[in-house]
Amino acid sequence: MNKLFFRILVLLMSLSLIGIILVQVYWFNTSFKNNDEQFKFHVKQVIGTVADKIQKQEAYTFYNKYNKYKDSTGKIPEKNDLLQFYYIQKNNKTNQTIVYSNSVTAEDYNVSSTFFDKKFDSVKFKSFNSKRVTEVYDNNRFDNSRLQHKLSPDIKIEKSGNLDILDNAQFEIFFKDLAATMPIQERVSKESLAKLLKKELEEYGVKTRFEFGIYSNGLATKVKSDGFKYDKNNTYSIPIFSDNEGNSKYQLLVSFPYKKKFLLTDLVGITLLSIIFTLIIIIAYTSALNQLIRQRHISEIKSDFINNMTHEFKTPIATINLALDAIRNPKIIDDKEKVLKYLQMIKDENKRMHAQVENVLRISKLEKKELDIVKESSNIQEVIEDAIEHVSLILEDREGTIAKHFNAARTTVLVNEVHFINVIVNILENAIKYSPEIPKIDIFTENVKDFMIIKIKDNGIGMSKVAQKRVFEKFYREHTGDLHNVKGHGLGLAYVKKIVDDHNGQIYVESEKGKGSTFIIKIPLIN
Repeated sequence: MNKLFFRILVLLMSLSLIGIILVQVYWFNTSFKNNDEQFKFHVKQVIGTVADKIQKQEAYTFYNKYNKYKDSTGKIPEKNDLLQFYYIQKNNKTNQTIVYSNSVTAEDYNVSSTFFDKKFDSVKFKSFNSKRVTEVYDNNRFDNSRLQHKLSPDIKIEKSGNLDILDNAQFEIFFKDLAATMPIQERVSKESLAKLLKKELEEYGVKTRFEFGIYSNGLATKVKSDGFKYDKNNTYSIPIFSDNEGNSKYQLLVSFPYKKKFLLTDLVGITLLSIIFTLIIIIAYTSALNQLIRQRHISEIKSDFINNMTHEFKTPIATINLALDAIRNPKIIDDKEKVLKYLQMIKDENKRMHAQVENVLRISKLEKKELDIVKESSNIQEVIEDAIEHVSLILEDREGTIAKHFNAARTTVLVNEVHFINVIVNILENAIKYSPEIPKIDIFTENVKDFMIIKIKDNGIGMSKVAQKRVFEKFYREHTGDLHNVKGHGLGLAYVKKIVDDHNGQIYVESEKGKGSTFIIKIPLIN
């Protein structure tokens, strides 16, 4: 995959994921604000309704007392005319004259103020009555002189009765003036106020804890709930008990300590689903990105592997071809010693190619769990001795030496001898391969509790910290400047790691650039 295309793809995927998360956050904030506005609207309606109801309840209480007293008193009220007027209209077309008269009478009631728990002597009530007369005169000359002679009208309509609108207006004025002199706790109780608020809030679906209080000119009164505390963000207020001028010294305040929790409750279901789906997208994205990076890395590794394999097979093939051409030379074919030498070269190069193919097959079988590993009780030091025999010719060719330091008292382990010999051989071959000078290898064995520790130390080129972490990865090879100065495909140590793991053991490396490496194998002993 092209590097630029890969980076653009990752950038677009990242931007898409960030965009989805930002949209989710924006949606949540918008929904929360909408819920907050709706909550505020409902609460304002509720406290407005409550303020009206408690004032109407107070008025009804006074009005009920007033009516009961007026109906039960045997006293004759004092009457006085407030208003008398006439209205005359003449229609020339119909030759009719209409006379309208209206008289308004007030009846005064003196009521003992003790009836309303007041300290002054009495309270005066008024009741208003009206008498309305409509007269129609037809085919008569109508003037002031005739009105004085009391002419009989052709049509006369009389109406009389109480003027409720005046009664109500007069009573409201009286009632508000009277109530304004009373303390707030006598006008409304906190129990009735709490009950009314609860009922109204539940009707609007606001089912969360609330606290309330009535303030007078900014100061708290006795009418408040036990847990009421003023909080600017969670408290709503409205004037109550307005006077005849429309002013009010009292404010009803209602606060909601758990408002935010209540608002979030409405969003919790859809929010959880949103979070779950967003997490799924994030997991899928990271997994896809990881797979892309991994596939890209594998692609690079495979390319390197093919290049190295091609190079390493090219050299033996060229050597074999040269050796065959030399043998076919008439001057050489009769020289038995030289023919055997070239045949040995062909055999060695063929053996090297075969070893590389075997490594590939072993790794493949291990990954597919097709490699049959049968373990038996073995002396690990004897296994090491056999491995040393396998590399003895290579070591002699480099004039190298192996020093054995077998200090382990207990040496019996459960291993597959063939595969474990291959493990030691691979490590020893690397030690020889990566030693630019004469190879000097030390092999140590020791017991630590119930484990056998094997250390293989060389005087090679060593490796960096990064290489130490990745040295057991398949196809991994640290670059050494001259890319092909050391043969191999990075398969041997991957095979070593898988075999050691299958034996319930551990393998790791200690190394320093220019100072050699030490491979340490730890496997359990048989008790």
